[in-house]
Amino acid sequence: MTLSNDPRTRRRRWKVAAACTGLLAALLTAVPAAATPDPGDGPAAEREVTRDARTQASAAIAAGEIPGQDEIVHSDNIQHLTNIPKDALPGTNSDLAFQGRYAFAGNYDGFRIFDIGNPKVPKTVAQVLCPGSQNDVSVSGNLLFLSTDSSRSDSSCNSTTQPVTEKSSWEGMKVFDISDKSNPKYVAAVETACGSHTHTLVPGGKNVYVYVSSYSPNAAYPDCQPPHDGISVIKVPRNAPEKAAVVGFPVLFPGEGPDGGGNPGGPTNPGVSKTTGCHDITVLPEKDLAAGACMGDGILFSIRDPEHPKVIDRVQDNVNFAFWHSATFNQKANKVVFTDELGGGGAATCDAATGPTRGADGIYDITGKGDKRKLVFRSYYKIPRHQAATENCVAHNGSLIPVKGKDLMVQAWYQGGVSVWDFTDSAKPREIAYFERGPLSTTTLQTGGAWSAYYYNGYIYSNDIAKGFDVLKLSDRRTDPAGRIHLRELNVQTQPDYFD
Repeated sequence: MTLSNDPRTRRRRWKVAAACTGLLAALLTAVPAAATPDPGDGPAAEREVTRDARTQASAAIAAGEIPGQDEIVHSDNIQHLTNIPKDALPGTNSDLAFQGRYAFAGNYDGFRIFDIGNPKVPKTVAQVLCPGSQNDVSVSGNLLFLSTDSSRSDSSCNSTTQPVTEKSSWEGMKVFDISDKSNPKYVAAVETACGSHTHTLVPGGKNVYVYVSSYSPNAAYPDCQPPHDGISVIKVPRNAPEKAAVVGFPVLFPGEGPDGGGNPGGPTNPGVSKTTGCHDITVLPEKDLAAGACMGDGILFSIRDPEHPKVIDRVQDNVNFAFWHSATFNQKANKVVFTDELGGGGAATCDAATGPTRGADGIYDITGKGDKRKLVFRSYYKIPRHQAATENCVAHNGSLIPVKGKDLMVQAWYQGGVSVWDFTDSAKPREIAYFERGPLSTTTLQTGGAWSAYYYNGYIYSNDIAKGFDVLKLSDRRTDPAGRIHLRELNVQTQPDYFD
């Protein structure tokens, strides 16, 4: 399908659907968003949609306004090279990391290692069974890091689910030795307060620091007590990873009272998540800079001293953002793209009723210097194609496409697919390419679609929650120069200096 510069054709029918999805929009406004889908260790449950919504989805498919069920469509400048379905790990596919000729794909049941030396024909090297959502994954040298954010009976890969109210339950970080990619070895576990929803690596020579993002404390949870207004910092000696340990819990939102000093959420700010920690952090080690997406707040902070990060600026958007989910710097470090995961990643929010400014990206310029830098809002970006009421769709994980003088990004939107967009002009972002599948179902809302979409050494790799591992090739004069940039390692939340 050709990428249209005028999306009105595909939007026309969804204006009719706005009334039947209005109730959903109202619910999303009234209820704070949850985190990314967290079905524990099993698949997310299907949810019925209204008869009108089912009728509208079928009519839109018949009219060619959205792809048919499981149909693949894309702009002319993207080629779908291959898809590798799930195999031994049937759970929810999650994040991606890269090293040399290998891709590491998280899954709620463990992780999978692909040899992508030939991107057209990826080969499975290993599949490691180690259940525990979300199994967010990063790599550094011979070490692989895996987040566990579901309550387990112990820290082993043979653990079972156990109530979070039990003191003996375990959540946190796992460390594997991947010097032999075909046979990863589990070498360390570190329990962290409220588990590890996501994590971010901060390289430190002989050590690797791990910033652990977690949230939603409760007085009934022995290992997740309020206030939980900071992040856990783990120090991992590269030559002795078994000595990994928490070395601090820097408070990012100081304040009086049991809830700390973050965004209070509703009812003060209706529809906004209360800040009780961070969801995700992206660091720029070369600039000693980090950006945190922290539920109800977006923050900019210095990591000059990685064990004691210092907040520089903090912003809120209590009109259009429900849940600050992730952050991406541009190459010059004078912009940050924050994502809003309205509806927790499991709702249909790419529709006319929700509109173009909610469940979107927020683009912020960074002004000033040093500790006086400020985040200044410029605009929103949301994919210009409406999705069916049976498709979960919202802004999610993406990465820069390294082209000098341009700010280009590829991004996952769950069942909204993969979008490539240009935010060189912070006030006027625009899409330049896309790839998507039609809905998993036209009768029920099923959680699926692209969790992550990252550019690595000339190709786009996407981990689809339900369909598996996708490889895309982008061919466009605006993005082709990025093909000359080759990295030895990429953890997107540890952004490299692409042109060093």
